[in-house]
Amino acid sequence: MSRISISGAFAPFKNSGTLPSSLAASRRSSSIILGAVCQNPRLRLSSHRLPAVTSTRANSSIPERPFRETPMVAKNALEPFVDFDIEEHKDQYVSLRKAPDGPIGLYGKFWLRENCQCSKCIHPDTRQRIVDTFSIPKNIRTGKVEYVEDGVELQWSDGHRGFYPFSWLGFHANGKKKPMEPHMMAIRFHKHHDPSSPFPPAVSYTNVMSDDRALWRWLEAIQVYGFCFVQGVPVDPESTKSLLERIAFIRHTHYGGFWDFTSDLTFKDTAYTTEGLGAHTDNTYFTDPARLQLFHLLSHTDGDGGASLLVDGFHAAKLLFVKNREYFHTLAEIPQPFHASGNEDTSIQPAAQAPVFGLHPQHQRLFQIRWNNYDRAAKTDWNMAEQIKWYEAARAFNDIIHRQQLQLWTQLEPGTALIFDNWRMLHGRSEFTGKRRMCGGYINNDDFLSKYRLLEFGRQKVLDNLGNNTPLSYNPNFRY
Repeated sequence: MSRISISGAFAPFKNSGTLPSSLAASRRSSSIILGAVCQNPRLRLSSHRLPAVTSTRANSSIPERPFRETPMVAKNALEPFVDFDIEEHKDQYVSLRKAPDGPIGLYGKFWLRENCQCSKCIHPDTRQRIVDTFSIPKNIRTGKVEYVEDGVELQWSDGHRGFYPFSWLGFHANGKKKPMEPHMMAIRFHKHHDPSSPFPPAVSYTNVMSDDRALWRWLEAIQVYGFCFVQGVPVDPESTKSLLERIAFIRHTHYGGFWDFTSDLTFKDTAYTTEGLGAHTDNTYFTDPARLQLFHLLSHTDGDGGASLLVDGFHAAKLLFVKNREYFHTLAEIPQPFHASGNEDTSIQPAAQAPVFGLHPQHQRLFQIRWNNYDRAAKTDWNMAEQIKWYEAARAFNDIIHRQQLQLWTQLEPGTALIFDNWRMLHGRSEFTGKRRMCGGYINNDDFLSKYRLLEFGRQKVLDNLGNNTPLSYNPNFRY
């Protein structure tokens, strides 16, 4: 079996022929990934007795602008539309231009008054509302409207003179969104990485730790592809911990905060054994599962095996939808119970049961997968028809995630960390012998998205869009 190694120097791609078609397409669509064929076996990602060899290489260039891609869904399914009950409530709206010479937006009068953006209504430092919403008269009226250079000044009947920047008005016109058609399927912003490609997304530890642009590129790779390798990580837990904290604070669970463990069953969980693990997501038993998970193999002695498995759950869900829409809707509608009860002092269950496929309640897009057959508890609150439907749909999804062409196998080695989106990517491992020392940790969803959106869009644009739920690519809140 041939093996491609990677370089710690991260040199540009060089070979005597043309780029493989899959890599060339990747380079055209995104500058997150570049390949390289180099010789440095200490840093390579190899594969032992596995269907395919996978090697990674950090990108040597940082894109000037964020990667953009239309979500995997018919465009008209995401277009907002305005559906105002104007005839019934026309006296409760005010029309304002969203730019000096721009289009008109409609805004509810009471809503507009309580969301005044002046420093008397919004604290300039904390960005929290200061005005007492319920001290505003219910029948508040508008007075003189004056367009100034950067926004609109509006006189209110309660004596307040409000101010609304154009940058804020443009993103906050009131409206309703078109419901998703039953025959359509939407998935949150993402791009599928073909496991057969020899160059999965990878970044340099040194760059990520020293450059915010490289940090953005790392988070963008996670957001777009669902996973990313980090190369050149010093082989010690302290450096790995610092890498995670470059994103946000590490989430503490019943496993602790930052992990540094071996297969000694310190915690009564299959992950702490030498057994193989099928594709699954973690934390299905939490009301709010961790979003990111990072592994760094520090050592593996006196044995072999333990290859790491990744499966793109979103891509598998899409294939299930194509195969049978009813199966997809069944896994999105019938909730399941989960638990973590291995240790004597622990029995964790979420506040509410949750379906395998989590759909965003406003956008109706798939945004989270909970799939863990190990941790699923015995559900009682369903009838026979629901049981038949669910098990049939779950079996079909299970068959899909076991397809060899959907599975990315890699043999992690010291110095290369793997981070992935636990709300999207299913992970597992092969059985191993010997003693492995692994470290890593979890990052919360909200903390990851906060850092990613600020780096992607800039703080001002994030602030201008607070509360904006419009499903368009320029809206930071549409990246989740």
